[in-house]
Amino acid sequence: MSALVSIDDAQKILAAAAPAATVERAALDAALGRRLAEPVIATVDRPPADVSAMDGYAVRLVDVRNAGASLRIVGESRAGAPSAATISSGEAVRIFTGASVPPGADHIVMQEDAARDGDCVTIFRGHDKARHVRPAGMDFRSGEELAPVGAVIGPSELAAAAAGNLATLGVRRRLRVGILANGDELRPPGTTLAPGQIVNSNPVALAGLIASWGGEAVDLGVAADSLDSIRTHINRAKSIDILLPVGGASVGDHDLMRPAFAAEGFEPLFAKVAIRPGKPTWLSRRGAQIALGLPGNPASAFVCAHIFLRPLLTGDATPFRRARLAAALDAEGSRDSLLRATARIDNNGAVLVTPSDNQDSSLIRPFLSANALVLRRANAPAAAVGDRVDMTLIGPI
Repeated sequence: MSALVSIDDAQKILAAAAPAATVERAALDAALGRRLAEPVIATVDRPPADVSAMDGYAVRLVDVRNAGASLRIVGESRAGAPSAATISSGEAVRIFTGASVPPGADHIVMQEDAARDGDCVTIFRGHDKARHVRPAGMDFRSGEELAPVGAVIGPSELAAAAAGNLATLGVRRRLRVGILANGDELRPPGTTLAPGQIVNSNPVALAGLIASWGGEAVDLGVAADSLDSIRTHINRAKSIDILLPVGGASVGDHDLMRPAFAAEGFEPLFAKVAIRPGKPTWLSRRGAQIALGLPGNPASAFVCAHIFLRPLLTGDATPFRRARLAAALDAEGSRDSLLRATARIDNNGAVLVTPSDNQDSSLIRPFLSANALVLRRANAPAAAVGDRVDMTLIGPI
């Protein structure tokens, strides 16, 4: 085990230890927000035949090149009830939007461009180009990929799957993430607090992140500051894929999380990460189950969840992109830093980021305006306005 690892090495170790992403079938009405484990492949052509884009008359273009053409109506085609007629010279079929175009026809005359009298229709003007026919497979063909592996299923993906005649989709099984808080001082939101007590806010925020990344958050409660209490909570979580102990991971007399997990057979993979905030982040494994320990400070827990937990649930590395600084930064110290920041797009389409003034790891309020994290490498020199930096979005820009 490495005692202190870089952010890059920590991510590699996590990727190697990640629980397997098994596949399960989900009905369309239960698939919203899930992540595809298999591509969505159409099983039908859409449309399945040439269909009309207008209400009007299906004709042969050659018969309506001149104004005043008179054609004999030999049938009617409605959606779900196609005409059995094959159009020959001088003939037309009354047709409605979405109905199959009968054989022999290659053009639709809109109904406002014609007048019907019994079984005959007169065309008001000449037509020089075939129009208003949607060819079979115009949208997609059977066998075409409509959505790739890894895509998050939204309303558009559901519509495509249904139109492709699919009733179920292959999705990644939701990993169960058990959030275990630790501390005698923690109380639930809404509690009347006694002196020395604080609100246990981390599980609520982490559960929201877990759900947004496609996982299933499980509240394992709050363990007291004792090895026995923590071990009891661990033993109740054997069906959990990823244990997420929060707090109790520093070097104080009451920081007992790592020793408790070790006592329950979890093998340590790393004990600390050289980042700020989040140095106490740790990782252990017991069989297929992993424990990702997060610091108790809210900002540290939130930031480290984005960098280390998100990839476990989505299967993708946290995406970083280049942006320009809108405010100067001092030189960095001996650790990589993840700075809360606000990203925006300027009038020229460039992404600008402004790091928050206060980066204290205990503060929650800066996240109300932050939508990005700026990654600054250890010992990076001071950066001026306009310099490029690496950043990842944690909210809409």
